[in-house]
Amino acid sequence: MGTKSLTSDTINLKLILVSGQTAEFQFRSTTTALDVAKYIFENWPAEWANEPKVDRYEVLRLIYQGRFLHGNVTLGALRLQQGKTTVMHLVHRENLPESTNNDQKRKHKHDNNQDRTANATSPTPDSTVTTSTCCSACSIL
Repeated sequence: MGTKSLTSDTINLKLILVSGQTAEFQFRSTTTALDVAKYIFENWPAEWANEPKVDRYEVLRLIYQGRFLHGNVTLGALRLQQGKTTVMHLVHRENLPESTNNDQKRKHKHDNNQDRTANATSPTPDSTVTTSTCCSACSIL
């Protein structure tokens, strides 16, 4: 999981605490956000000795590009570049924030139109397969 040696499947993470203190780690692309939190909890950096350590790893949360990462998302799924350092924030928080109304709209803008167009089909290059869609952003084979 967290390691000091480089492999071809290694992602470098620089974690920043709210206080501004940082530490760098290396993980495989298959490592989940929860695995990162567990590793950090079990290997709390010496340079963070002045920081209050949490009681359990489940409250450590990663923030990447302004969003909290859910525990099961892998670093590879985030398409982080191998060999380059990616910066994330590490905070302790019991629960993830609730989705905002805008987040719901981003998930699928056309949920309201789904009932009206659920039966729409469009031909594909292979004429034996049809695709049902509610909009151009999604398709159900």
